Amino acid sequence: MPAKYRVGIIGHTKGGDYGHGIDTVWAHFKDLCEVVAVADPDEKGRAEAAKRTGAAKAYADYRQMLDEAKPQIVAIGPRGLGQHRDMVLAAAEHGCHMYMEKPMCRTPAEADEIIAACEKHKVKLALAHQTRYSPRLQAVHELIAAGQLGTVLELRGRGKEDARGGGEDLWVLGSHVMNLIYHFGGEPQWCFGRVEQGGQSVMKQHVREGAEQIGPLAGDSITAVYGLASGATAYFGSRRAMGGGKGRFGLQIFGSGGIVEILTGHLPSVQFLPDPAWSPGRSGAKWLPVTSAGIDKPEPLGDGGLDGGNILAVKDLLAAIDVQDRDPECSALEGRVTVEMISAVFESHRVGGSVTFPLKTRVNPLTLL
Repeated sequence: MPAKYRVGIIGHTKGGDYGHGIDTVWAHFKDLCEVVAVADPDEKGRAEAAKRTGAAKAYADYRQMLDEAKPQIVAIGPRGLGQHRDMVLAAAEHGCHMYMEKPMCRTPAEADEIIAACEKHKVKLALAHQTRYSPRLQAVHELIAAGQLGTVLELRGRGKEDARGGGEDLWVLGSHVMNLIYHFGGEPQWCFGRVEQGGQSVMKQHVREGAEQIGPLAGDSITAVYGLASGATAYFGSRRAMGGGKGRFGLQIFGSGGIVEILTGHLPSVQFLPDPAWSPGRSGAKWLPVTSAGIDKPEPLGDGGLDGGNILAVKDLLAAIDVQDRDPECSALEGRVTVEMISAVFESHRVGGSVTFPLKTRVNPLTLL
């Protein structure tokens, strides 16, 4: 372990920017990390990022930054998915560990390349699915392990269902939900999905280029069902302009003994309903808050704001780097599962039936319509 890790930050102003605090989190690790450089092809954005992060050098080309600044950790900030694969492969070739904005990449094939590069060069990649690092998730695991939820039967998730509802919602926000489904329900075994546009089954003429460099995209309504290794069934849905917002965006876990609801964030709202009937109005059962301390107990931790989840993620990444026999909590392997779960919805729609994991189709299924 070096005295301080050399950190390089990659952003792209007006091309995905710096994600959700991927650039600013390092200010919380001044004893362990030193930001030595930033890279951004936008001149104004590059200057602002250098000032904001305290970086000694700023580069227009991230490849030049990797060659000259020689970082040991690279923060990959752009939300634009089309850039992630190339950035990861370049960083891995330079032996850099990485913390990257989600989702990981655009296709299972790109995910395969990313994992192969990380394994070849023995580097760690952590993804910024911030809810996955929340200490409240451990309290949920303890609740389930204690038998208070009973047997887990179903997991249900939805996106924000705003103007991005449907395919874009599935990619950009549904990736959080898919990651939580995998975390609590285990490996996906199969998927059946349907994609609609204006009430019609999506066909080739509906495919367009998606926002945030997602690639080919379609659908203002998404319905998906998954069979999981745990024996539970998972559901995901998103329909455009349904006003879900932050109130529905998250995951509900239905067990034989009740329901756990998890929203998103560093310290998300987590509620437990101890009701086998799943009907508080009929049974009289009440929702109970779940904190990092347990059911219906005061939260001992402070809210770290936007950087809260990033701080926990970076702490975990640094621990994974120092302990060479483990991956980060939310690793490239988990990122690939998330990308496959999303791609499976479009592949199932394309073939008109269920598909199994791992997906045989590794490209974007909409390119094959």
